[in-house]
Amino acid sequence: MGQNNHPKDPTRAYLYAGLAVLFWSTAASAFKLTLDQINFIQILFIATLTSCMALFLVLLFQGKLHLLRGTTRKEYLHSAALGLLNPFIYYLILLKAYSLLPAQVAQPLNFTWPIMLVILSVPLLKQTISLFSIGTLLISFAGVYLISSQGDPFAFRIADPLGVSLALGSSVVWALFWIYNVRDKRNEVVKLFLSFLFALIFVSIVMVLLPGSGIVSWYGIAGGVYIGLFEMGFTFVFWLKALQYAVSTDRISNMIYITPFFSLLLISILVGERIHLTTVGGLALIVTGIVLQKFAAK
Repeated sequence: MGQNNHPKDPTRAYLYAGLAVLFWSTAASAFKLTLDQINFIQILFIATLTSCMALFLVLLFQGKLHLLRGTTRKEYLHSAALGLLNPFIYYLILLKAYSLLPAQVAQPLNFTWPIMLVILSVPLLKQTISLFSIGTLLISFAGVYLISSQGDPFAFRIADPLGVSLALGSSVVWALFWIYNVRDKRNEVVKLFLSFLFALIFVSIVMVLLPGSGIVSWYGIAGGVYIGLFEMGFTFVFWLKALQYAVSTDRISNMIYITPFFSLLLISILVGERIHLTTVGGLALIVTGIVLQKFAAK
Protein backbone atom coordinates (compact mmCIF):
# COMPACT_ATOMS: atom_id res chain seq x y z
CA MET A 1 0.00 0.00 0.00
CA GLY A 2 3.00 2.25 0.22
CA GLN A 3 1.97 3.92 3.46
CA ASN A 4 5.38 3.63 5.07
CA ASN A 5 7.03 5.65 2.27
CA HIS A 6 4.34 8.31 2.19
CA PRO A 7 5.40 11.75 3.53
CA LYS A 8 3.85 12.49 6.93
CA ASP A 9 1.72 15.61 7.25
CA PRO A 10 -0.41 15.81 10.43
CA THR A 11 -2.45 18.77 9.12
CA ARG A 12 -3.47 16.89 5.98
CA ALA A 13 -4.08 13.74 8.02
CA TYR A 14 -6.56 15.49 10.31
CA LEU A 15 -8.17 17.30 7.36
CA TYR A 16 -8.82 14.06 5.47
CA ALA A 17 -9.93 12.28 8.65
CA GLY A 18 -12.27 15.17 9.49
CA LEU A 19 -13.84 14.99 6.03
CA ALA A 20 -14.30 11.22 6.37
CA VAL A 21 -15.91 11.57 9.82
CA LEU A 22 -18.17 14.37 8.56
CA PHE A 23 -19.43 12.44 5.53
CA TRP A 24 -19.83 9.13 7.40
CA SER A 25 -21.81 11.02 10.03
CA THR A 26 -24.33 12.03 7.36
CA ALA A 27 -24.81 8.46 6.13
CA ALA A 28 -27.57 7.43 8.55
CA SER A 29 -29.65 10.51 7.71
CA ALA A 30 -29.01 9.99 3.98
CA PHE A 31 -30.13 6.34 4.23
CA LYS A 32 -33.35 7.24 6.02
CA LEU A 33 -34.27 10.20 3.80
CA THR A 34 -33.53 8.28 0.59
CA LEU A 35 -35.54 5.26 1.77
CA ASP A 36 -38.56 7.59 1.84
CA GLN A 37 -38.14 7.95 -1.94
CA ILE A 38 -36.96 4.57 -3.29
CA ASN A 39 -36.47 1.02 -1.98
CA PHE A 40 -33.24 -0.34 -0.51
CA ILE A 41 -32.31 -2.39 -3.62
CA GLN A 42 -32.63 0.67 -5.86
CA ILE A 43 -30.46 2.66 -3.43
CA LEU A 44 -27.80 -0.05 -3.50
CA PHE A 45 -27.78 -0.15 -7.31
CA ILE A 46 -27.47 3.63 -7.72
CA ALA A 47 -24.91 3.98 -4.92
CA THR A 48 -22.77 1.07 -6.15
CA LEU A 49 -22.78 2.38 -9.73
CA THR A 50 -21.81 5.84 -8.47
CA SER A 51 -19.01 4.42 -6.31
CA CYS A 52 -17.62 2.41 -9.25
CA MET A 53 -17.44 5.54 -11.36
CA ALA A 54 -15.91 7.60 -8.53
CA LEU A 55 -13.26 4.99 -7.70
CA PHE A 56 -12.38 4.57 -11.39
CA LEU A 57 -11.78 8.33 -11.57
CA VAL A 58 -9.61 8.14 -8.43
CA LEU A 59 -7.49 5.39 -10.03
CA LEU A 60 -7.26 7.43 -13.23
CA PHE A 61 -6.26 10.58 -11.34
CA GLN A 62 -3.68 8.69 -9.26
CA GLY A 63 -2.23 7.02 -12.38
CA LYS A 64 -2.94 3.52 -11.04
CA LEU A 65 -5.18 2.04 -13.75
CA HIS A 66 -2.23 -0.11 -14.85
CA LEU A 67 -2.57 -2.04 -11.57
CA LEU A 68 -5.87 -3.45 -12.83
CA ARG A 69 -4.10 -5.05 -15.79
CA GLY A 70 -1.75 -6.82 -13.41
CA THR A 71 -4.57 -8.45 -11.46
CA THR A 72 -4.50 -12.26 -11.58
CA ARG A 73 -7.48 -14.59 -11.98
CA LYS A 74 -7.13 -15.62 -8.33
CA GLU A 75 -7.20 -11.98 -7.27
CA TYR A 76 -10.30 -11.34 -9.38
CA LEU A 77 -12.04 -14.27 -7.67
CA HIS A 78 -10.99 -12.87 -4.30
CA SER A 79 -12.39 -9.46 -5.28
CA ALA A 80 -15.65 -11.13 -6.34
CA ALA A 81 -15.92 -12.77 -2.90
CA LEU A 82 -15.11 -9.48 -1.15
CA GLY A 83 -17.64 -7.64 -3.34
CA LEU A 84 -20.26 -10.21 -2.42
CA LEU A 85 -19.63 -9.45 1.26
CA ASN A 86 -19.23 -5.68 0.86
CA PRO A 87 -20.92 -3.74 -0.58
CA PHE A 88 -23.52 -6.27 -1.81
CA ILE A 89 -24.63 -8.32 1.23
CA TYR A 90 -23.50 -5.70 3.77
CA TYR A 91 -25.54 -2.84 2.36
CA LEU A 92 -28.53 -5.04 1.46
CA ILE A 93 -28.81 -6.04 5.12
CA LEU A 94 -27.97 -2.58 6.47
CA LEU A 95 -30.39 -0.69 4.22
CA LYS A 96 -33.16 -3.17 5.00
CA ALA A 97 -32.46 -2.60 8.71
CA TYR A 98 -32.77 1.17 8.18
CA SER A 99 -36.11 0.61 6.44
CA LEU A 100 -37.41 -1.15 9.58
CA LEU A 101 -35.75 0.80 12.40
CA PRO A 102 -35.40 4.44 13.41
CA ALA A 103 -32.04 5.79 12.21
CA GLN A 104 -30.97 6.39 15.82
CA VAL A 105 -31.25 2.63 16.45
CA ALA A 106 -29.84 1.21 13.20
CA GLN A 107 -26.79 3.50 13.16
CA PRO A 108 -25.25 2.68 16.57
CA LEU A 109 -26.09 -1.04 16.26
CA ASN A 110 -24.19 -1.12 12.98
CA PHE A 111 -21.25 0.48 14.83
CA THR A 112 -20.81 -2.75 16.83
CA TRP A 113 -18.59 -4.26 14.11
CA PRO A 114 -15.38 -3.94 16.22
CA ILE A 115 -17.11 -6.11 18.84
CA MET A 116 -18.04 -8.69 16.20
CA LEU A 117 -14.45 -8.57 14.95
CA VAL A 118 -13.17 -9.62 18.38
CA ILE A 119 -15.69 -12.48 18.53
CA LEU A 120 -14.98 -13.71 14.97
CA SER A 121 -11.22 -13.51 15.51
CA VAL A 122 -11.46 -16.44 17.91
CA PRO A 123 -12.61 -19.09 15.37
CA LEU A 124 -11.23 -17.45 12.19
CA LEU A 125 -7.85 -16.11 13.36
CA LYS A 126 -7.36 -18.59 16.24
CA GLN A 127 -6.98 -15.76 18.75
CA THR A 128 -7.64 -16.22 22.43
CA ILE A 129 -9.96 -13.98 24.41
CA SER A 130 -9.27 -12.91 27.99
CA LEU A 131 -11.74 -12.45 30.84
CA PHE A 132 -11.15 -8.69 30.59
CA SER A 133 -12.08 -8.80 26.89
CA ILE A 134 -15.23 -10.75 27.72
CA GLY A 135 -16.09 -8.03 30.23
CA THR A 136 -15.68 -5.31 27.57
CA LEU A 137 -17.96 -7.25 25.23
CA LEU A 138 -20.62 -7.45 27.95
CA ILE A 139 -20.41 -3.67 28.43
CA SER A 140 -20.98 -3.14 24.71
CA PHE A 141 -23.84 -5.64 24.56
CA ALA A 142 -25.50 -3.86 27.48
CA GLY A 143 -25.42 -0.81 25.21
CA VAL A 144 -26.95 -2.86 22.39
CA TYR A 145 -29.85 -3.79 24.68
CA LEU A 146 -30.42 -0.18 25.77
CA ILE A 147 -30.56 1.02 22.17
CA SER A 148 -32.76 -1.89 21.08
CA SER A 149 -35.31 -1.04 23.77
CA GLN A 150 -36.07 2.20 21.85
CA GLY A 151 -36.59 4.30 24.95
CA ASP A 152 -38.27 1.68 27.14
CA PRO A 153 -35.49 -0.38 28.79
CA PHE A 154 -37.65 -1.63 31.67
CA ALA A 155 -40.07 -3.41 29.34
CA PHE A 156 -37.27 -6.01 28.96
CA ARG A 157 -38.00 -6.64 25.29
CA ILE A 158 -36.51 -5.82 21.90
CA ALA A 159 -38.79 -3.34 20.15
CA ASP A 160 -38.12 -4.69 16.61
CA PRO A 161 -36.32 -8.06 16.70
CA LEU A 162 -35.97 -8.41 12.90
CA GLY A 163 -34.61 -4.88 12.41
CA VAL A 164 -32.19 -5.26 15.33
CA SER A 165 -31.02 -8.65 14.03
CA LEU A 166 -30.35 -7.17 10.59
CA ALA A 167 -28.46 -4.15 11.99
CA LEU A 168 -26.30 -6.43 14.13
CA GLY A 169 -25.96 -8.86 11.23
CA SER A 170 -24.57 -6.08 9.05
CA SER A 171 -21.81 -5.52 11.60
CA VAL A 172 -20.95 -9.24 11.42
CA VAL A 173 -20.68 -9.04 7.62
CA TRP A 174 -18.46 -5.96 7.86
CA ALA A 175 -16.19 -7.70 10.39
CA LEU A 176 -15.88 -10.71 8.04
CA PHE A 177 -15.07 -8.37 5.17
CA TRP A 178 -12.41 -6.63 7.28
CA ILE A 179 -10.74 -9.92 8.22
CA TYR A 180 -10.52 -11.19 4.62
CA ASN A 181 -9.69 -7.77 3.14
CA VAL A 182 -6.76 -7.05 5.49
CA ARG A 183 -5.00 -10.22 4.31
CA ASP A 184 -5.10 -8.96 0.71
CA LYS A 185 -2.00 -6.78 0.21
CA ARG A 186 -3.03 -5.21 -3.11
CA ASN A 187 -3.52 -1.45 -3.50
CA GLU A 188 -6.53 -0.44 -1.36
CA VAL A 189 -8.28 1.65 -4.03
CA VAL A 190 -7.84 -1.14 -6.61
CA LYS A 191 -9.39 -3.60 -4.17
CA LEU A 192 -12.27 -1.24 -3.44
CA PHE A 193 -12.95 -0.58 -7.12
CA LEU A 194 -13.00 -4.29 -8.02
CA SER A 195 -15.21 -5.11 -5.02
CA PHE A 196 -17.72 -2.48 -6.08
CA LEU A 197 -17.51 -3.59 -9.72
CA PHE A 198 -18.43 -7.17 -8.82
CA ALA A 199 -21.12 -5.93 -6.41
CA LEU A 200 -22.60 -3.89 -9.28
CA ILE A 201 -22.97 -7.11 -11.27
CA PHE A 202 -24.67 -8.85 -8.33
CA VAL A 203 -27.11 -6.02 -7.61
CA SER A 204 -27.87 -5.60 -11.34
CA ILE A 205 -28.97 -9.25 -11.44
CA VAL A 206 -31.25 -8.63 -8.44
CA MET A 207 -32.69 -5.52 -10.13
CA VAL A 208 -33.53 -7.57 -13.25
CA LEU A 209 -35.09 -10.41 -11.27
CA LEU A 210 -37.27 -8.20 -9.04
CA PRO A 211 -40.19 -6.51 -10.85
CA GLY A 212 -40.80 -2.83 -10.12
CA SER A 213 -37.18 -2.07 -9.20
CA GLY A 214 -36.73 0.27 -12.14
CA ILE A 215 -39.14 3.03 -11.04
CA VAL A 216 -37.23 5.78 -9.27
CA SER A 217 -37.73 9.43 -8.33
CA TRP A 218 -35.21 12.21 -8.95
CA TYR A 219 -34.90 12.75 -5.19
CA GLY A 220 -34.19 9.04 -4.80
CA ILE A 221 -31.51 9.14 -7.50
CA ALA A 222 -29.89 12.18 -5.84
CA GLY A 223 -29.87 10.37 -2.49
CA GLY A 224 -28.38 7.23 -4.02
CA VAL A 225 -25.65 9.24 -5.75
CA TYR A 226 -24.84 11.05 -2.48
CA ILE A 227 -24.58 7.71 -0.64
CA GLY A 228 -22.39 6.30 -3.41
CA LEU A 229 -20.02 9.25 -3.26
CA PHE A 230 -19.88 10.10 0.43
CA GLU A 231 -20.79 6.93 2.34
CA MET A 232 -18.91 4.60 0.02
CA GLY A 233 -16.55 5.85 -2.70
CA PHE A 234 -14.67 9.06 -2.00
CA THR A 235 -14.92 8.84 1.80
CA PHE A 236 -13.00 5.54 1.94
CA VAL A 237 -10.27 7.24 -0.09
CA PHE A 238 -10.26 10.22 2.32
CA TRP A 239 -9.80 7.82 5.23
CA LEU A 240 -6.96 5.98 3.50
CA LYS A 241 -5.29 9.34 2.79
CA ALA A 242 -5.65 10.31 6.46
CA LEU A 243 -3.89 7.11 7.54
CA GLN A 244 -1.13 7.62 4.95
CA TYR A 245 -0.36 11.17 6.11
CA ALA A 246 -0.72 10.40 9.83
CA VAL A 247 2.28 10.39 12.13
CA SER A 248 0.26 8.19 14.51
CA THR A 249 -2.49 6.07 12.95
CA ASP A 250 -3.90 5.41 16.45
CA ARG A 251 -4.73 9.10 16.94
CA ILE A 252 -6.44 9.28 13.55
CA SER A 253 -8.28 5.99 14.09
CA ASN A 254 -9.67 7.27 17.40
CA MET A 255 -11.46 10.05 15.52
CA ILE A 256 -13.89 7.46 14.19
CA TYR A 257 -15.56 7.36 17.63
CA ILE A 258 -16.86 10.89 17.02
CA THR A 259 -18.90 9.63 14.06
CA PRO A 260 -21.86 7.91 15.76
CA PHE A 261 -22.44 10.79 18.20
CA PHE A 262 -22.28 13.44 15.49
CA SER A 263 -24.53 11.19 13.41
CA LEU A 264 -27.18 11.25 16.16
CA LEU A 265 -27.12 15.05 16.13
CA LEU A 266 -27.67 15.08 12.36
CA ILE A 267 -30.44 12.46 12.65
CA SER A 268 -32.22 14.75 15.09
CA ILE A 269 -31.84 17.81 12.82
CA LEU A 270 -32.27 16.29 9.34
CA VAL A 271 -34.58 13.31 9.93
CA GLY A 272 -36.46 14.86 12.85
CA GLU A 273 -36.20 11.91 15.23
CA ARG A 274 -36.40 12.64 18.95
CA ILE A 275 -33.23 11.03 20.30
CA HIS A 276 -33.90 8.76 23.29
CA LEU A 277 -31.65 8.89 26.34
CA THR A 278 -31.32 5.12 25.98
CA THR A 279 -29.79 5.65 22.51
CA VAL A 280 -27.13 8.04 23.82
CA GLY A 281 -26.43 5.91 26.89
CA GLY A 282 -26.35 2.70 24.87
CA LEU A 283 -23.99 4.19 22.31
CA ALA A 284 -21.72 5.42 25.11
CA LEU A 285 -21.58 1.86 26.50
CA ILE A 286 -20.81 0.39 23.07
CA VAL A 287 -17.96 2.85 22.46
CA THR A 288 -16.64 2.36 26.02
CA GLY A 289 -16.51 -1.40 25.46
CA ILE A 290 -14.71 -0.95 22.12
CA VAL A 291 -12.14 1.46 23.57
CA LEU A 292 -11.45 -0.80 26.56
CA GLN A 293 -11.09 -3.72 24.14
CA LYS A 294 -8.39 -1.78 22.25
CA PHE A 295 -6.47 -1.35 25.51
CA ALA A 296 -6.89 -5.07 26.21
CA ALA A 297 -5.48 -5.89 22.75
CA LYS A 298 -2.41 -3.76 23.44
